[in-house]
Amino acid sequence: MLPYDIINQNKYMRRTKLQEICVALILSGSATFIQHKHMKIATWNVNSLKVRLPHLLTWLSDNPVDVLCLQETKLTDDKFPLAAINEAGYQVAFSGQKTYNGVAILSRHPITDVVKNNPRYPDEQQRILAATIEGMRFICAYVPNGQTVDSDKYGYKLAWLAALRDWLADEVASHAEQGLAILGDYNIAPADQDVHDPAAWAGQVLCSDKERAALTALTDLGLTDAFRMFPQLDKSFSWWDYRQLGYQKNKGLRIDHILLSAALAKRCVACAIDRVPRKWEQPSDHAPVIATLSPAVSPA
Repeated sequence: MLPYDIINQNKYMRRTKLQEICVALILSGSATFIQHKHMKIATWNVNSLKVRLPHLLTWLSDNPVDVLCLQETKLTDDKFPLAAINEAGYQVAFSGQKTYNGVAILSRHPITDVVKNNPRYPDEQQRILAATIEGMRFICAYVPNGQTVDSDKYGYKLAWLAALRDWLADEVASHAEQGLAILGDYNIAPADQDVHDPAAWAGQVLCSDKERAALTALTDLGLTDAFRMFPQLDKSFSWWDYRQLGYQKNKGLRIDHILLSAALAKRCVACAIDRVPRKWEQPSDHAPVIATLSPAVSPA
């Protein structure tokens, strides 16, 4: 097969600049392997996997992403629906507890080097899970809510985020070449454009200056908010309160994020929020967020 055929088997497909570069790399001997398929990665706070398992399986059937990070599974590990997820075509790593929290990483590819929780922050709450998939590092994070800005839980949230930043700095550096993505429910709206009513939420938990500064400290490590890499509709949110017709009136916040290191950000070609599951009966109050990565080229 000719190099051009490797990249463009459909004669009607337009050759993009990336394809031109890939051809040049192959012809020059600078690249020996091309991953053909785009890779889709996603995050979804399911707000109880026991309740939302049928939704999850339906969504995966309709949207067979490569990697999916789940938050608020709210299940002990012995209750995790491993067989159902395996049957859907996914390997999975998970770390849960009864009633609250819980995280999982689903993958169509082998999962290795799993780490539960932040090694530098002892915490009984199951909020972090990291794994390597296809050479890339994926971290699933469920950031504490914080309750109110005058509560002890707010202080816990800020301390938790500071510890995450310290550990994440080393993770980003260690996976600079292949790339790192940290996906999850951050419980922080980055800016006023991510809030349905900025004036009403000003200074409140999820939108306070200290929380936003903590999120900026993460992106300052060289991470990019995938959603904001592309033009988006105004009033694009990922969470809506169940009360007072929050979803129906689009009174939401964008608090679920996919942050990409430089190696993955340059491959990201799309990012979107899928509102469809939020319309289903007994939905999670969150919607999935999906990013698409272009094929990777491995150096010789």
